[in-house]
This record gives sequence, structure tokens and C-alpha cells, in this order.
Amino acid sequence: MKILIIRLSSIGDIIQCMSVVTGLKNQFPQAEIHWVVRADMESLVKIEPRIDRIWAFDRKEGFGGVFKLGSKLKKEQFDLIYDAHSNIRSNILKLVLCPFGICNIFKRNKLVTRHKDRLKRLLLFKFGVNLLPKPFKALDSFRQPLKKWQVNEFNTPFNDWRFPRETEEKIEELVLNRLPQGQKFVTLVPSAAWELKRWPVKYWQELVKIREDLHFVVLGGPGDTFCEEIKAAAPERVINLAGQTSLMESFCAVWHSPYVISGDTGFLHAADLFQKPGQAIIGPTAFGYPSNPKMKIMEVDLPCRPCTKDGSTKCKIKEERKCLMDISPLLVAKSIDF
Repeated sequence: MKILIIRLSSIGDIIQCMSVVTGLKNQFPQAEIHWVVRADMESLVKIEPRIDRIWAFDRKEGFGGVFKLGSKLKKEQFDLIYDAHSNIRSNILKLVLCPFGICNIFKRNKLVTRHKDRLKRLLLFKFGVNLLPKPFKALDSFRQPLKKWQVNEFNTPFNDWRFPRETEEKIEELVLNRLPQGQKFVTLVPSAAWELKRWPVKYWQELVKIREDLHFVVLGGPGDTFCEEIKAAAPERVINLAGQTSLMESFCAVWHSPYVISGDTGFLHAADLFQKPGQAIIGPTAFGYPSNPKMKIMEVDLPCRPCTKDGSTKCKIKEERKCLMDISPLLVAKSIDF
């Protein structure tokens, strides 16, 4: 049996979609799994050794390149096709592989698609009418379409993620070798693409001060200079990796972490995929909830939540970021358990 997964981007969505591989292997142990991904995201998919072949698409090739790729894929004669993206490019590939869904006439549910519930999202963010599951767990939304193939068991532990050797060595040098022998640590992810999703820096600082029994590793990008402020709260117990690691290296750090505390970011999804214990600090967004039962959801119930898909909007009430400000550092500190 040959199965094709189509998920071209983005980082967080690819990570969440990767969780379906365990389910597919549980249901179809001998299946050969192929994945279509955007070329600049290919390295991320490579950490999953159970994917037999990766088809990398360079978006510079335009729609002509999509049709060419579709022709190549058609020759593979896939038994099952999962469109986990549902955008223009994935629809073109489906048009080539299964014109107008005709393959489902001859073989029921050969092609399944993850739909984005665009109408429900419009109702939620424009009119405050929430018809989506509560809470909405995006990782589960990638799994749901595969129930048509009787794929139901996704939570079998998997520990054979394969990061490049140089990536492993760098994390060992930057983190593992700098900690006292046998010392457990907590990975903190204080950054987010939009300010509205960020737990205040002073709260991260207070968390570090309260849990003086722990060491912390802070992940962030080159522009996240506030991470140094978090380190300053206890410089002898905090390793600041902001700007020192690539995306792949940061994911590797999450994989090696005993415990992860993160807002709604791609690193939270990585911790979810790796089934790490930790805490998800969820504020105004609707789709960041983890599915892993080891991950505690830290949130407050407000009538204005959720108010945004990704945090790119503004608060609808005068007390800005109340949904995050009301999650106290003491509560988070007391909830750390590993």
C-alpha cells in the first residue's frame, strides 16, 4: 500500500500534521508513506523516519511546477491520498491525481481532505459566534479526516525522531553539557509572532525567581532581545539560546527537554508532537490548544475569548491582554510537575 500526504507549509501546521504518521502506521503497518512539502520546509519533515519519500516542491516553479509534480505523483499510483492543506496548489495536485473526485467513485474515500471550516472561522472572529469544537485542538483536526480510513489510534509513543548529527551535537554543547550532571531543566518559549499572544516578560522573570530549584532554557529568535531580561532574573540558572539556534536546533532542544512551557507557537506544537509534559499558556487565540494529555492548558475564561486566529488583531476590551495577565506566575510555577 502507498499513501500520499499533501501538506506544503507552514511550520506549525506541518508539525501538527506529522502526528498522523503514527496513526497511519498503526492501521497500515506495511504502508509506504509519501509526503509533498514545500522545499524550504523539507528538513522539518525529514526528522520523521517513517516517511519513506519526500516530494519537495519549489514555489518558484509556479503553478506549472505543481502540474509537473502532479504528473510524477500520478505514476506512483497511490492507494490513499490525504490532502491536509486544502489550498490552491493542493487542489491542483488533487485535480491531477483524482480529477473531480472520480477516484472516490471507484474506491470509496481513496481521497480525503482536511477542510478549514472557513465559514465557522468567519462567524467566530467577525460575529463572535463559535461553532467550532471547544477547545479547538488543531492537531486533532488533522487526525479527524483519517477516521474515514478507520485510523483512530494516534497516541502510541514514538521516540525515534532523527535530527541531523550536527544538530544533536550543538544542543549537547549549548545545553546538556552546561547543566549540572543529572539536573532537570524547563524549556521556556516566551516569544510569539504577535505581541497579543505573549505572556509578559516580567511574568517569565517571576516564574524563574519562584522556582529557584530549577534550571531553565529559553528559546527565541535573533530579535527576541527580551529573552536576556529573563536570563537576568537568575543568570546562574538560565541558559538563553535566543538567536543562537536555527529552527531545527530549537526543535531538537524541545525534543531533549524534560518539560516545556510555551505560548501558542510552533514550539508548543513540537512539544505536543513529541508528547512532552508541560504547560500551554493560551490567551486570545483559538487554535493553539495541545492534544497531548501531559500538557496542562493554562487559561482564564473570559467572554471575549477567543478573539483572534493568530494574534494579529487588537484587544476588544480596555484591559489589554487580560486573558494572559490573569494567568499568574505563581500559578504556573506551582503547576510545574515532572
